[in-house]
Amino acid sequence: MRKVRSTVFLALTAMIWGFAFVAQLVGADYLRPFTFNGIRFVMGAVSLIPVILLFERGRSSKKELSATVKYGVLAGTVLFVAANLQQFGVEFTTSASKPGFLTGLYTVLVPIIYFIFMKRKTGFNVWVGAIFTVCGLYLLCAVGESAKFGIGETLLIIGAVLWALHIIILDRYADAVRPLRFSMVQFAVCGVLTIICAVIFERDVFEIANVKAALLPLLYGGLGSVGIAYTCQLLGQKDADPTMAAIILSTEAVFSAIGEAIILGKYMDAPGYIGCALIFVGIVLSQIPTEVFRKIFKKA
Repeated sequence: MRKVRSTVFLALTAMIWGFAFVAQLVGADYLRPFTFNGIRFVMGAVSLIPVILLFERGRSSKKELSATVKYGVLAGTVLFVAANLQQFGVEFTTSASKPGFLTGLYTVLVPIIYFIFMKRKTGFNVWVGAIFTVCGLYLLCAVGESAKFGIGETLLIIGAVLWALHIIILDRYADAVRPLRFSMVQFAVCGVLTIICAVIFERDVFEIANVKAALLPLLYGGLGSVGIAYTCQLLGQKDADPTMAAIILSTEAVFSAIGEAIILGKYMDAPGYIGCALIFVGIVLSQIPTEVFRKIFKKA
């Protein structure tokens, strides 16, 4: 029963995160990227306060508090760059599904970055997954009527590298911090830095009327994809197998395409969908431990 509950929570998390790309695309119709992201990340940080009071009550030690703040600021700064590259990419591509799949490349990039810069062993499944994702990228961005590789796609791929670095930071310092408080710090840092950029670069086009028009996407992007989804992820990963959890969460990209089709009525052509499928297969392969492949081949 616990595993079923975990699967439901994780699937709900992936769905909320995937549909968030639709919210970002709709929000881009009313607000410039820095303004939209600044508001939603501050909302997201505030939304974690009741979650913290529920799951992380009690004082932290000075060492733990210091680490939470220090690494939270570091992660928040990287998140600031990654999230805004993503939002600009969403605006330039005028798509929800393509950013969903291009952002998902970070799952393949994480073990590759570990291998290149930290000499950590990487299973052959990651390299096979990388081949699938490269083939998928080609079909998604270079083949078919809707194929395009421009500034939006470039920003999203660079953003995927930053998302990978963000994951590596979380992986390296997770044991030293209180996770929910750490998340609140990083979201607050990202939100404040983004609002500063909005004041500097987007003040001339800021209008309260546009904020009101984008209120639903802001609420979904801030409260939904941060407060609700993060809580569901926390509950889901308690009793879930880590590999299965990673695979379920990777369906976020699939939900971005489903959301775009259902809510916005926008579709890609056949090569685009085949490319998305190959990228998704590559993402899943990169999450499956090498030992699992060895067992499969032995049985075969």
